[in-house]
Parts: sequence; structure tokens; C-alpha cells
Amino acid sequence: MPVAKSQQFAALCDHFAARRDAILLAWRKADRADPDQTTGRSLTLGQFLDHIPEMLDAFEFRLRSRPGGVDAQAAEVNKKDEGVKHGLHRWQQGYRLQELINECGHLQFCLYDELGRIAEKNPEIESETLVEAQRQIMALVNDTISESAGQYERMQQAEAAGHVGDLRGALASVQQIERHRSTLFHQAVHDLKNDVVGVNLAATLLGKTAMAETDRVESATFLKQAVQGLNTMLEELMELARLQAGQETRKIAAFDAAVLLHELCAAHQPFARECQLFLEVEGPAGLAVEGDAEKTRRLAKNLVGNALKYTSCGGVYVSWGQEKETWWLMVKDTGPGMLSGPGTPLVAGLQEATASAKESDDKTAARKGEASQVLPAPRDATSADALSPHQPGEGIGLSIVKRLCELLDASIEIASSAETGTTFRVVFPLTIGPQRATNAPQP
Repeated sequence: MPVAKSQQFAALCDHFAARRDAILLAWRKADRADPDQTTGRSLTLGQFLDHIPEMLDAFEFRLRSRPGGVDAQAAEVNKKDEGVKHGLHRWQQGYRLQELINECGHLQFCLYDELGRIAEKNPEIESETLVEAQRQIMALVNDTISESAGQYERMQQAEAAGHVGDLRGALASVQQIERHRSTLFHQAVHDLKNDVVGVNLAATLLGKTAMAETDRVESATFLKQAVQGLNTMLEELMELARLQAGQETRKIAAFDAAVLLHELCAAHQPFARECQLFLEVEGPAGLAVEGDAEKTRRLAKNLVGNALKYTSCGGVYVSWGQEKETWWLMVKDTGPGMLSGPGTPLVAGLQEATASAKESDDKTAARKGEASQVLPAPRDATSADALSPHQPGEGIGLSIVKRLCELLDASIEIASSAETGTTFRVVFPLTIGPQRATNAPQP
């Protein structure tokens, strides 16, 4: 390659580097102007930019490394790695796949516009160099979509696999109850003329006057647990199915999030006392927002209820506040963590995305002299083997929370360890826009 050509590529990269901030801000502005792009509006600049700056670094380095070789190949690998991280973050942040693809298109147009300005101001750059730059921009966007969308799909599959584990756990629980029933009531089996399921048998035996009181109490306890557990899981599966099918619509109105959360936590205080746990609340007395109050309550109820349910000692802290154009809800428990068992892919994926988002947001915040608000990874994080086993229904409950976050244009962060418990942080926009378009069937 002639020296002049190498110098042209280097000069082109210098121009792109000098205009990096302007390009990224133009990209964010274009994305916000798109009425179909609603989720990104609740993100900070650092969270929105995510790993795109690193991908642009790889793009520029690849241009400088023409016509190829080891350096260019290393840049290509780095670009794809950052694309995978970008897809993971967008999944965690509640993006629809269509939004992820659309924002890549907006980035491509911004890069093309900048290339046009460079060409206009620098007529000495040959058309062949500009064509190659265009090709590299197309390759950048194509790889971003490919790697990001691929990772997005893998996380959805991992989430579905966690649901299968939950259902298997529920089946094992029913089978355990059936085995217990068989042992406890063996003496009554010969009185039965038909084979019935465990719940019907337990109910029948409870009506027998000759049954020992201790056996009656134990049978009633198992019957209650079986019915409540299965009923809860069926209700959650129905709710998750409606959310996944796009059959839930949001009803936007002004409401006070602080009042809603105060009332919710007050309603959970009796259960906390019954479990000998504390439930501490902290946040401003008023927090005016515009969104869907009922679905926000469902989301918060799920987080607070599960935190109390799976915490054996200590308690739960619930806090909220406002930050620029967003407001946040944090639920922290002193439980055993939740990273082992069949629900691990969803939890581990969210925690990995949170840690990676923290890293990229720290860089942006540092440049502005600010501090990142993304949850930090626990300092005392331990291996998954040391954490509490996955509880039946945890994966389904967390999937419901994530689907509600997607519906409310909210992002969810998680940090969990055996020593410090689990912390969830949900970031909502202060004002949610109109219902976004969907091709899912409506009820």
C-alpha cells in the first residue's frame, strides 16, 4: 500500500477520533427522537453509550491497520467481544430486540454523516479511501447487530431454561408430598376404592374421625402447602405468559411513587414481623412520576415479597429516590444470595451485565467528574457452590419482574453474594411515553 494511502487512513481516523463525543451525542439525540425507541430514554449517558466507544476504538484501529494483519485481526476480535457485552447490557436494560437493531441503524447514519463532513472538508482524501471507510462502517454495524442480537437471544434462552428448572422443582415437590402421604397414611390405603391424587387423599383422610390428631395436623399442613405452592406457581406462570405474549398494556397517569411504596411496605410489615424480620424503609415522602402505578406496585411487591420470603434472618431494606430524569427503587435483603441452582442463568446473566455496565458507566462518569450509580459488584462475592440453593419459583418471579421492567421502560440491576445478600435496583423514567408498538396478539 502506498504511503500516501496509509496517511489518508490515519488522517481519517484522526478526524473520527477528534469528533468522537459529537458523534456519540448525535447518536443519542437521533435515538431519542425516534418514537419507537423508548427504553433508552431512562438510561444515563454512560449506560446508553455502553461499550460503543470501545467498538469505535476497534473500528478506527482497524482502519489504521489496513490492509490487515495481526493488529487488524486483534481489533476485529475486540470489536466482537464488545458487541457481545452490548447485547448483554441491552437485554438487562429491558430493550426490545427491535430497539437494539434500530439504535445500530441510527449509529450507522451518524457515522455516515460524519464521514460526509470529513470528505467535504478534506478533498485530498481519495474516493477509494472513503469507500473503504464506508465498508468498515457497514462491517462495524453488521457485527454489532450480529453479536449483540446473538447474545440477546442466548440470554432469553437461558431465562427459559431457568423456567424449566422451576417447573421440575415444583413437580419434585409434589412427588415428595405424595411419598410422604404414602408413608403417613399407609394404613388407610385399603379403604380407598379408587386411585386419587395426593391432595384428594389428604382431604379425604382429614374427614376421618378416627385419625390421630398429630397425623391430622401434619396432613393439613402438607395439604395447605401443596395447594398454596401450586396455586402461586400457576398464577405466576399465567402472569408471565401474558407478559411474554404482549397482552399487558400500560396505563399511564401521574402518581406519587413514594406514597405507593410506603403503603406497599406497610402492608408487608405484618408478614415481616411474623417471620421475625425487619423491614426498613427510606426515601423522600413525595416522588411525583408519570407511569403505570398498578404495574409499578406489582413489580415492587414481587421484589419485596420475595426478599422477605427467602430471608431467614435479618431483614429487608427498601429505598427510593430521584436522579436527573429517572427515579430508582432499591430492595436489599440479608439473605443467602441467589446464584446457584436451575435459575442461575437469569440471575448470573443479570449480575454479569450489571458488573459490566458498572465498568462502562464508571468511565463516562469519571470523565464528567461524577460517580456512577450502577450497583457495584459485592466485594465478598463467593463461588456459586457456596450460595443458597435456588428456590422453586425464584426464576419465574424474577422473569416477571424483568418483563414488567421492559413494559415500564425500566432497567434492572442485581448484586448478590452469600455474605451480603441480594440487592435489586430498578431505574424508571420519571415520565413514560405512549405505549410502544407491538405485533403480539391482544386479548
